[in-house]
Amino acid sequence: MRTYGRVGQVDGIGGSWVEVSTDANGSDENVYLTTLVQTLKLNLGESPFFGNYGIPAQQSVITQVFPDFYAARTQQQFAPLFSSLVIQRVQGSTPPVYAVRAACASGSILTASVAT
Repeated sequence: MRTYGRVGQVDGIGGSWVEVSTDANGSDENVYLTTLVQTLKLNLGESPFFGNYGIPAQQSVITQVFPDFYAARTQQQFAPLFSSLVIQRVQGSTPPVYAVRAACASGSILTASVAT
């Protein structure tokens, strides 16, 4: 299995795409985490494949309501892929930044910080 992740972007500009694929042990945990991070960066309805993936970050800035509902829904969508998955908004972050902590079946803990 493989997916692609954006790295090195500044304010959504520049950067490059990096392929993430199944590791040598046959684990797809890094693929799932990368897909989760990319989903949190998507605008709602932006994906041509999954219309229910993404967070309406731009609309939330206009209405001054944080998109925590959509982050919780994303957590529910990806939770079956991990032993434990927690997505929390970093307090005081503008624009919203989400801290992701995933416990994998292999026992490893994967973390990421995602700015929407």
